[in-house]
Amino acid sequence: MPRIVAFVIFPRLQILDATGPLAAFEIAERYRPGTYELRLVSTTPGAVASTAGARLIAEPLADPANIHTLMVAGGEGSREAARDEVLLDHVRAVAALGRRTTSVCSGSYVLAAAGVLDGRPATTHWSLTADFARRSPNVNLQADRIWTRDGEIWTSAGITAGIDLALALIAEDLGQEIARKTARQLVVYHRRPGGQSQFSALAELDPGGGRFSGLLDWARGNLCGSLTVESLAGEAAMSPRNFARAFAAETGVTPAKAIERLRLEAARTAVEYTGAGIDLIARDTGFGDPERMRRAFVRAYGHPPQSLRRSARSGGG
Repeated sequence: MPRIVAFVIFPRLQILDATGPLAAFEIAERYRPGTYELRLVSTTPGAVASTAGARLIAEPLADPANIHTLMVAGGEGSREAARDEVLLDHVRAVAALGRRTTSVCSGSYVLAAAGVLDGRPATTHWSLTADFARRSPNVNLQADRIWTRDGEIWTSAGITAGIDLALALIAEDLGQEIARKTARQLVVYHRRPGGQSQFSALAELDPGGGRFSGLLDWARGNLCGSLTVESLAGEAAMSPRNFARAFAAETGVTPAKAIERLRLEAARTAVEYTGAGIDLIARDTGFGDPERMRRAFVRAYGHPPQSLRRSARSGGG
């Protein structure tokens, strides 16, 4: 029998949170006909409006006993959805039956409100991590993950990361080859390199494309160089003192801290998704000394590089 994959939607959802994973499962179904039955479901069946204005047509919530995978979308309406007791009871029932219970982006708020993330690792969109951590202190938030898994409970990061999660679920169901074919058809990575930091670091440092945007791009391409305040100031055609003051005022961090963040994201990508030695990664990303890089990793991620490499190879997204 086909596996029922139920995509939970609600008013003011982010439409790609639902349609991105839906497309991945649809394509996997083409390669292995009869595998999946895809349903859009809601506590408010009928036409459900997304934040884009486009409407998706939803069925009523499915019988939890018949669901193979529940996927809760995210979006601006997710906080209100997290107060919908009918939906929360449904999520709890699905999880209690051991069915695969998952979320995309801020759909994690719904899973957290249902209590199914308590004590478990989870992720959400990088821009929501502080708010999510404040609202859900019992959840082991993994802020840089593209997706996380703990048993049958899975969560994914922002928007397009729902496709990454869907590919991981497809790989578990149908094997890596079908997942790879699906990714090729979608023209996306089968396994995306790097975590959310590759998207959040520069966006946080320079959210509006400000005066130091070009300098940060240049620094990211020259991480193995000596990126001192003096060299950065020279590249910006400013005096070191004026540059340091202006940079901190605009980005909220010192030049040294910004460079460390850029080096960390590059180093983490290399640690998790290449076989390069730790010494070589430390050199190529500008840390120089592997011990210096290890200390930076522990401060930023709570784990040394070797632990993150083992975790990535054991299946965490």
